[in-house]
Amino acid sequence: MSYQHLTTFERARIETLLDHGYSLRDIAKSLKRSPSTLSRELKRNSSNTEYKSEAAHDQYKKRRLNCGRSGKWSKDLADNINQKLELTWSPEQISKGALQGSISFKTIYRWIYQGLVVNKDLQVLRQKGKRQKPRETRGRFNVGTSIHKRPKEIRKRKTFGHWELDTVVSSRGNSKGCFATFVERKTRWYIAIQMPNRSAHSMEWAIKDLSQMLPSGAFKTATVDRGKEFACYTNIEKDTDIKIYFAEPYSSWQRGSNENANGLLREFFPKKTDLAKVSYTELEQALYLINNRPRKCLDWKSTHEAFQEELLHLN
Repeated sequence: MSYQHLTTFERARIETLLDHGYSLRDIAKSLKRSPSTLSRELKRNSSNTEYKSEAAHDQYKKRRLNCGRSGKWSKDLADNINQKLELTWSPEQISKGALQGSISFKTIYRWIYQGLVVNKDLQVLRQKGKRQKPRETRGRFNVGTSIHKRPKEIRKRKTFGHWELDTVVSSRGNSKGCFATFVERKTRWYIAIQMPNRSAHSMEWAIKDLSQMLPSGAFKTATVDRGKEFACYTNIEKDTDIKIYFAEPYSSWQRGSNENANGLLREFFPKKTDLAKVSYTELEQALYLINNRPRKCLDWKSTHEAFQEELLHLN
């Protein structure tokens, strides 16, 4: 049987029976309580060997206020969490990255729902979930090397300098502006380059532009889908040292890092956004926030930190 605290009625009965000269054991038997329970009650709540039920119950309520753990919430901690949420960090990234695991990410979620953080504003939580994508309908071309011929060390993310490429487009029919997006597979470092349209010529320029910005050995291969913007692959392989590998049709999981990163970018520029009107400063700010979040897959380093470490080790 679970333990139950003495009630106001029981305390009044104790006072009455004591005044009538009943023994402690007789009172316990009358209340169906243990004699030790009543002994502790009298020891805690008697004043000058006199027991008063109302005063005893008031003392009991005061002690109850001090029971239990005090909890880890504090205003300074809440301000720190709010600051990271505004930087688009997830609760798990805050827990492992900023707080070094001292607060569970489940606790942060609970504080958000209780209104102890961000006043129950759930808009700060990044949306999750898969969305069905339309199939490629822009025609076909003779693709190059299949992803199945890609070396195993690339698939296992053991070596640096291997990228996944894709495009993020504006709302169909409204604008041709788009981004060429690049993710380095080992470090997950992400970059987007604004393009006037989704043509092979624009993609060729974007790939060569990034290749020239990076040091030698930082851009060795690219894994792409079968969109017609990558029909430029022959010029890329001829003019640079980059080897292009093509994923299977409708197999976005073969370029999972890029698909995930594009989803993060969409949080800043949702669908129906005219990407041609996005300023350079806006795009750079979004990339800065994405690349400076701690990542679970990188042992809570940011992608920026991991990428810079790899650049330092290039020969």
